[in-house]
Amino acid sequence: MTSSALGDYLRARRAQVTPELAGLPSTGHRRVPGLRREEVAALTAVSVDYYVRLEQGRERSPSAQVVEALAAALHLPEDGRRHLFRIAGLSARERTAIVNDHVDPSLLQLMSAWPNNPAIVYNRAYDVLASNAIADALFHDWSHSRNLMHVVFTEPAARTFYRDWHDVARNSVAGFRLGYGEAPDDPRVRRVLTELLESSPEFARLWARHDARGKALESKRFHHRHVGPLTLSMQTFDVRSSPGQELVVYHAEPGSAGSEALNLLGSLAATSPHRTAPERPLRALGTAET
Repeated sequence: MTSSALGDYLRARRAQVTPELAGLPSTGHRRVPGLRREEVAALTAVSVDYYVRLEQGRERSPSAQVVEALAAALHLPEDGRRHLFRIAGLSARERTAIVNDHVDPSLLQLMSAWPNNPAIVYNRAYDVLASNAIADALFHDWSHSRNLMHVVFTEPAARTFYRDWHDVARNSVAGFRLGYGEAPDDPRVRRVLTELLESSPEFARLWARHDARGKALESKRFHHRHVGPLTLSMQTFDVRSSPGQELVVYHAEPGSAGSEALNLLGSLAATSPHRTAPERPLRALGTAET
């Protein structure tokens, strides 16, 4: 049997949709908890043979109408729907196919003006290209790696640092999958993927789920070795001047324990011996590290 990114994705997502979610009766013995191929075919209004060819990679050019119906049948969120269209060859890839490591100087200046808000910029490979001083303090001065995927899956202390590690891991892989779909031939993205598949069974298991979604407004719980537990909200923005880069800014509710912890982190950052000169308050990578 041949294979394709489209077929792999359809097969993985089908396994995640229960008959109840699809509005179908759950009768008879099922070898897998998800939908059967014939059920997806019926929901999509295509023949079973055609749908089987899609999953097996023998049919790689479905129409936009079929892809839209598949997205609905598989209950894909918007990010998953866009990913499905992309791997079906129905949405143009961004012209910036290679990871861009240059961070706009004006963005660096803006981030340096936020002494109490950890801020980072990363690319599709999840390499942190820039971070302000308080972000360095939050992430322990990046002692292990400046690649967020490596931090989550190979940093020994990650499961303590991220108090909801399993949620962070799942969301990180889904975001990485979305970036991979945008630039599957980028050597840096492929290198990070290969390294993680070889070094982390947890990453490999989550990667096999084919979840694909971007970051949204959410909160994240940390346990910092110097300031203890803190809960921060985060906002994620696409960097329009550099497609493929994202800016994440963390903040805490005024008067909360998290706000007090951020103030303490800011003090630690200001007195850190690793702090850069005032005219260059931001750590930016010309070439991403692993």
